[in-house]
Parts: sequence; C-alpha cells; structure tokens
Amino acid sequence: MNRRRFLRYLGLAGLFAGGGLGWSAWRARSNPYYAGPISDHFDGLRFLNPGGREPSGFKNFIRWRLNGDGESWPKAYPSNVRDTPPDRVSGDALRVSFVGHASTFIQTAGLNILIDPVWSDRASPFAFLGPQRVNPPGILFDDLPTVDVVLITHNHYDHLDIATLSRLHERDQPRVIAPLGNEKVIWSRNPAIWVEAHDWGASIKLAEGVALTLEPSHHWSARGVFDRRMALWCAYVIDAPGGKIYAVGDSGYHDGIYYRAAKEKHGGFRLALLPIGAYEPRWMMAPQHQNPDEAVRAALDCGADYVLGHHWGTFKLTDEGIERPIEALAAALEKHAVSAKRFRTLRPGEHWMAPAADQALVTGSGREI
Repeated sequence: MNRRRFLRYLGLAGLFAGGGLGWSAWRARSNPYYAGPISDHFDGLRFLNPGGREPSGFKNFIRWRLNGDGESWPKAYPSNVRDTPPDRVSGDALRVSFVGHASTFIQTAGLNILIDPVWSDRASPFAFLGPQRVNPPGILFDDLPTVDVVLITHNHYDHLDIATLSRLHERDQPRVIAPLGNEKVIWSRNPAIWVEAHDWGASIKLAEGVALTLEPSHHWSARGVFDRRMALWCAYVIDAPGGKIYAVGDSGYHDGIYYRAAKEKHGGFRLALLPIGAYEPRWMMAPQHQNPDEAVRAALDCGADYVLGHHWGTFKLTDEGIERPIEALAAALEKHAVSAKRFRTLRPGEHWMAPAADQALVTGSGREI
C-alpha cells in the first residue's frame, strides 16, 4: 500500500472506527448529543451493547486496512431498472422498494415510510472522499411519492445522510424518527428538520392502526473521530393492519438474542428487513455486521414469514466482493432448508409486493432505463 492510500484510510478511520463530535467533547469527556439517566445500555457517556461485544478500535481498524485481502469492486454496477412507486398503497397490501444499500421504501395502510434514506453519491462527510455508490438510487428522488415518515436506525454515513433528509424536509416535511442523540446530529446541520428521538422500547403512534416500536440492535455509532457510541442505534417494528414489519439496519448476530426477544415480544413478523453484507473479515466485523448465514438464522429466530436482505451491493465498506453476499445467502438458505421465496434480495429499482403467509409471491422489477 502506498503512502497516499494509507493516509486516505487513516483519514477515514474516524468514520468507521471512530471516537467524539470534536476535540472539545473528547477533552471534556462529555457527550454532545445526549444527557440522560444511566441504564443497562447507557453509562452516562456512551451507549453500550448489554452483554455483547463492542466494535474493534482504531488499532484493529489500521490492521484491517493494511491486510490487503479485500476483493475489488467494479466502479459501476447499475441494475438498469428504476421503480416508480404509486402514490399510496392501502389496506393490508405491503409494497417494498429497494433504493440501494440499506435504503428501503415501504408502503402499506396508506403510509409511505422511508428507512435510512441515502441519495448522496458518497457515504461520507466529504464530497470527494469515502465510499462511493456503484449504482444510482433505485428511485429517482423526484419519483418518490410524498414521504410521511423517515426512520433512521443509526448515524453512520451509509444510513444517516443529512443532505437527503434536508431535501425531504424541504419537499415533504416528513416526520423523522431516530434513536436517542441522533436529533442533535441532524440539527447540527439542519435545525429545521422535525426529528423525534426515542429510547429502546418506546412505542409511537404513526397513524390510526399503525404503531412503531424501537428495539435493540447490536451495533454502534460515530460521525467523527471522537463521538464513538455517543448516539444510540436501534431496529424498528412497524405494527400495521397487514402484519408486523421488523426493520433492522445494521446488527451483529449476537447469538440471536435480540431476534428471539423480538419474536417473544411481538409474536413473529410478516416481513423482516435484515442486513446481509459488509461482513468480512469476521474477526473485525462480527460484532457489528452479521453475515448471510447469520441473517438466515436471524430470520428463523425472529419468526419472519418473509425476509428482504439489504446492506449489500452499493457501497464498498468491507472486504467481500460485490456478489459474495448473494452467493453466501444462497448457500445458507440451502443449509438451513429455507426457501429462496421466503428470503429474497432485490436489485436497486426492484420492488416486492410482500405476500401474507398464505398468498402467492408477486414481484415487480420497475421500468427499464
């Protein structure tokens, strides 16, 4: 590795292995995002994974980036389809459109819900540096129907894109919901955005007959070099008339503990959105990103009738090749005797009319471009 590349990785270390909002926060040992009571997942300064593993630190980040084991990705990998969603989907019907990476657009019960929206070209604070998308968003921004609710799972740049939130606010003024501390992250860039921040276990009414609950995930957070784990992360359960949806942004498998707890609490799910990518090398990524085999086990643990695998194929974040998650998922489904009709992946711009447990599968692939 040449010196220029090493310095580039060193500069990005704060994004993906990093530590407080700025020097003053680190020096004062204070949290610029959240001040609240100590709990089993907050020690007064940082949030925790109770009984779990914290992510590797800066030293391991450098060791990983110097290993030279990563597979290369193509500079462009377009799916050649784009979706044009309807204005609304009513009743029990459930339409899911894959925008790319972790960005998904859910339509059900007359609500339009956007999860972890990223329309920017890079998952980075810089316009010129950092992971760059290899395929365009699967929905043109101007083709998005009015967005009612935005769910943010955590503040890593591949999930929290304030430029996109600002565009959504200017156009639709959606209700933005995030875990504790992330409202301060967003307001630091755009204080006009309406953000509600909640703790794990909080339940919120989204509309008549539709509720939302924040649930734990096994992950971490950081926006810069000094704010490691100073804002909370979460998964979401959407309880809609057509069934419950379990949306997990990023998570280590954590022996399936959170998945089994979600099933016990919520009674299983019509649809789960589970991450399947950014998992190599395991010695580095296991605490924060599950692999496809773990994702299939998670689907069984949480009692999901159907699953959409996401968090792959748009931003190169880790060592595996662009199609490795799909290949590994196929092997895991065969190993665990799970039908590929139950656990699906989509290309950006494809959508899925998710069936009820007793319905046939109906798919769509957008319009060709």
